[in-house]
Amino acid sequence: MATSSAPDQHDHFGGPKWEMGFAIASGVTYLSGVVFEYFVPGAPVNQVAIPLFLATYFFGGFFTFTTAIRSVRRGRFEVDFLMLVAAIGAATVGKFAEGAVLLFLFSLGHALEEYAMGRAKKSIEALAELAPATALVREGDQVVERPTEQLEVGDVVVVRPHARIPADGFVSVGNSAVDQSAITGESIPVEKGPVDSASAALARPNSVPESSRVFAGTVNGNGALDVTVLTPAKDSTLARVVQMVRDADATKSPTQLFIDRFQRYYVPAVIALVAVVFAVGWLWINEPLSESFYRSMLILVAASPCALAIATPAAVLSGVARAARAGLLVKGGAPLETLGKVTSIAFDKTGTLTWGMPRLTDVKPATGADEATLGAVALALESSSDHPLAVAIVRDLEPKVPAESRLKASGLEAVTGKGIIAAIGGKRAQIGSLEMFVADAADGSGPAVPEDVVAAADGLQSEGRTIMVVSWGQQFLGVLGVMDTPRAEAASVLNSLRQSGVQELVMISGDNQKVADAVGGQVGVDTARGGLMPEDKVTTIKSLSAKGQTAMVGDGVNDAPAMANASVGVAMGAASSAVALDTADVALMSDDIGRVPFLIRLSRATTKIIRQNLIVSLAIVAFLVPASLLGMEMGPVVFIHEGSTFLVVLNALRLLRFDVGREHDGIEHEERP
Repeated sequence: MATSSAPDQHDHFGGPKWEMGFAIASGVTYLSGVVFEYFVPGAPVNQVAIPLFLATYFFGGFFTFTTAIRSVRRGRFEVDFLMLVAAIGAATVGKFAEGAVLLFLFSLGHALEEYAMGRAKKSIEALAELAPATALVREGDQVVERPTEQLEVGDVVVVRPHARIPADGFVSVGNSAVDQSAITGESIPVEKGPVDSASAALARPNSVPESSRVFAGTVNGNGALDVTVLTPAKDSTLARVVQMVRDADATKSPTQLFIDRFQRYYVPAVIALVAVVFAVGWLWINEPLSESFYRSMLILVAASPCALAIATPAAVLSGVARAARAGLLVKGGAPLETLGKVTSIAFDKTGTLTWGMPRLTDVKPATGADEATLGAVALALESSSDHPLAVAIVRDLEPKVPAESRLKASGLEAVTGKGIIAAIGGKRAQIGSLEMFVADAADGSGPAVPEDVVAAADGLQSEGRTIMVVSWGQQFLGVLGVMDTPRAEAASVLNSLRQSGVQELVMISGDNQKVADAVGGQVGVDTARGGLMPEDKVTTIKSLSAKGQTAMVGDGVNDAPAMANASVGVAMGAASSAVALDTADVALMSDDIGRVPFLIRLSRATTKIIRQNLIVSLAIVAFLVPASLLGMEMGPVVFIHEGSTFLVVLNALRLLRFDVGREHDGIEHEERP
C-alpha cells in the first residue's frame, strides 16, 4: 500500500498489535458516528457524532501521524503526510465524516500489512536455532562440553545417535546414516563413513568425499560418530544459509520501490498545487481570505488520494481473505501482487513435487526366482531394521506377502552402509547394495552376481532408484527399487500452471541428477536440476529472476535462501519446517500442492483489479481537480470523491467470490501415504 515502511515503527507501544487495536477502535468510533448522524432522528449531531469522528481522527491518525513525522524529518513528504493534511482539510470545511473514514481505512490497511509482514522477521532466529548450542569435544581421553561458537578447525566432536551435528566437518570414526535434508534437501538419509586419513582431509578439505562430509544442523542416525571440524561455526553451511536470508530480507520489493518513488512526486505536487491555488486566489485575484482558503481546501479534498490509497489495500485484503478461505496464508500485498506477474516457478523436489519419503517402486525377480519368494525374504530381513529404506520396504511389502508365506530371520547382522545378513531356514540370506555382493564375489565369500541382476540394478539406478539386491543361499532372488515418488497430482498441477500463463517450470533438488531427471520426467517440468546445495539453488533462482518475476515453492530449511531470493517464496504447510514457513511470503497451510494453480490465478485476478482500481482512482482525481478549479461545489466533489472510494472497494470485494480452484483444474489430491 502507499505508505512509508520505516522498520519497527511502534515498539514503544507493543508493535503491530497496538496499531491494529487503534485501527479497530477508529472503525468502531467512525461507524458509531455515522449511525448517530444519519440513522438516529433528532440526535444532537454536534454533541455526539462529531466527538465520535474526532475520536476516529485520534485512533486512525495516531500511527499515521508518527510515521509522517519521521518521513518529514528525513525530508520526505509521503502519502501518510498527505492523508493527514487531507483529513484536517476535510474537518476544516466541516466534513468530519469524510476525514474520519479516510483515516480509518488507511490505518486498517497499514496495520494488517505490518502485522502480516512482522512474522517473517522471525525466520533468522528459527534458522540459527537448528545448530546445537554446545558440542561434545574430545580432549585427550576426556570428552568435554563446549559452546559451538568456540569450536576450532581440527577439533574432534562426538555426535551421539539421533543428535544434531554441531559443525561442518568430516567423519573420522564411526558409521551412520545422516539425515541432511535440512541442508541439501536429499529425501533419503545418506550413509557416512570415516575418511582414510584425517590429517590429509584437514590439509585438503575440498578433497573430502561426500560419503564422509557432514553439515552443521543435520541429524545423525543410529550410529555414534567422531566428526573433525572443518569450518568455524560462523562459516558453516547453516550460517551461510542464515546470512543469505538476511541479505534477501533487507532488499525492498520492486512494488515498494515503485510506491516510494510515486509518493516522492505526488505528495509534494498536491501540496504545491494547494498552495498555488490559495496564493493565486488571495493575492492575485483578490478573493477574500476565507474564500481562497475554502477553494484550496476543496482542491486538497479533490486531490487527496482516498480512492488511490484504498485501491491497492482493498484488493489485497480481499485477495488475502479469499486465499485464507482456501487454506493459503499470504503475508502482505507485495507477494500477492507479484505472484500475478510470475513468468517462472521453481519447485523443490523433496516434499513438494514428491512426498519426501521413500517408497518401494520396483520388485524385479531374477531369472529362476519368483516375486513371492523375493518379497518374503526381503520382508524377513528388513523387519528388524529401523533404517528409513527398510521401513519403506517393510511398509510396502507387508500387504503383498500373505501371513502364511512369511519367513523368519535369525542372527541378523547389519553391515553398516551396505546391507543386512541373516539366516532364513538354515540358509544365508542377504539384502543390500550391489557393491556388497560384488565385493563378496571378489573375495570368494559369495557367488558371482548374475548378469540379469546387474542389468536390472543398473537399469533401476539409471531411473533414479536406490536399489537393494536380495539373495538366499546360493541363489539371487532379484532387485528392489526404492524412490521418493512424485505426488499423483504433480503433473496435473504443472499442466494447470502452464494454462495459467506460467512460461517456465523448473525442479531443483539436492538429490543426484539421475534422481532429478527421473522425477522431472514423470511430472513434466521444463528443466530438472539435481545435486544442488543451498547456494546453488539461490544461483538458479537468480538466473530465473533475470528473465522475469519468479516464484519458489519448497518445504525445507535448505529452501529458505532460495525462497528469500525469489520474487515470491511459497512454503508447503503440513510438510514444511517452521523456518521455511516463516521465511516464505505465502504458506500452503494444507499439504496440498494442488492449491498452487488457484493461488496463481487468484493473484492474477488481484493484479488485474488493482490495475483497474488505480486507473479509476487517478481518472477521478484528474477530473475533480480541474472541476473544482472551475467552480464545482464541495457537495458534488465529496460525493464523487467518496463514490470513487466506494467503487474501488466494491470492485475489490469481487475477489471474495473468486472461485477457480482444483475443481476447475481437474486436479485430484492424493493423500499423504
